[in-house]
Amino acid sequence: MAPTQGPRAPLEFGGPLGAAALLLLLPATMFHLLLAARSGPARLLGPPASLPGLEVLWSPRALLLWLAWLGLQAALYLLPARKVAEGQELKDKSRLRYPINGFQALVLTALLVGLGMSAGLPLGALPEMLLPLAFVATLTAFIFSLFLYMKAQVAPVSALAPGGNSGNPIYDFFLGRELNPRICFFDFKYFCELRPGLIGWVLINLALLMKEAELRGSPSLAMWLVNGFQLLYVGDALWHEEAVLTTMDITHDGFGFMLAFGDMAWVPFTYSLQAQFLLHHPQPLGLPMASVICLINATGYYIFRGANSQKNTFRKNPSDPRVAGRKLLVSGWWGMVRHPNYLGDLIMALAWSLPCGVSHLLPYFYLLYFTALLVHREARDERQCLQKYGLAWQEYCRRVPYRIMPYIY
Repeated sequence: MAPTQGPRAPLEFGGPLGAAALLLLLPATMFHLLLAARSGPARLLGPPASLPGLEVLWSPRALLLWLAWLGLQAALYLLPARKVAEGQELKDKSRLRYPINGFQALVLTALLVGLGMSAGLPLGALPEMLLPLAFVATLTAFIFSLFLYMKAQVAPVSALAPGGNSGNPIYDFFLGRELNPRICFFDFKYFCELRPGLIGWVLINLALLMKEAELRGSPSLAMWLVNGFQLLYVGDALWHEEAVLTTMDITHDGFGFMLAFGDMAWVPFTYSLQAQFLLHHPQPLGLPMASVICLINATGYYIFRGANSQKNTFRKNPSDPRVAGRKLLVSGWWGMVRHPNYLGDLIMALAWSLPCGVSHLLPYFYLLYFTALLVHREARDERQCLQKYGLAWQEYCRRVPYRIMPYIY
């Protein structure tokens, strides 16, 4: 008799119909943003002035560049790590091991890019290739997700994710069937989570800064702020790479199109939207306003880093004197709202958009999207915590009534 997986997780994202819609809507939204950022009106809402043909989207050069980028990041992943960490306990009571060398990959990438630029690498030409690069990244995500779906067909039941195993091929393709797909010790989900997309994001930002310097003599203050804020965010994520091992993406979600497209295409090509906008729509920014924006970003980062550090300390060592004696973390930032790290994220998102001025809604897409994403993720967190902790979670919710924003939500 074939083994059974037991009760299946409830369907999310509107089930198969919602998953099918998102398979089309997410790439379409990404291309709309890329086209809008370079257009004169820069409208977030409304169709673009013209749609690019296949001859604009398809470029063998872009494909080779994209594959070389993935190959470089894969090679850096395989380098000796400063630390090897164990993940959460799996269904079969085993723990996977992960190399902690993401920050090392970021530094080595920066060095290689710097050497390339000193040798004449035309980094400023990259902004003109964003559309074909986004196209090949999307194509890669679809093909890769198909490979992951087929690989999961022969995976043991213990290796499958709680969701993504509905029996509907579209839904399972989107959400991902296997929790930790690997070949030998190369973990595909862990690799994609923080490497090619996040590092690619700051590289695209840098290329946009270089292109602005070519066009206008020097980068604008607004462009410097966007680059600096987002580099800090990416550097922080890679420096604290081990913390990703306890996130929902790693411990709960399967690896399918949702994460593959999000990691490889959505992150680098939509998270760089503010820098794209500034290249084509320069904005004046004085030092007083820049100082206020820096203060906002610093406040968001302080909350974000403090909350995450407290959470990571609790998860790694619940007996630590700073967090000891409780089943749930209810002190510090976590005693103010249930998801203070999300609050810090949203404050930083606002700071990334403000250098773009207030004349266009387009640069604020990230803030709007991220608000919706975190509210949805928070709802998923709530369901899982109620199931895991029961009465203890209900008591925590009574003591900490606000979910993300104190006195508001």
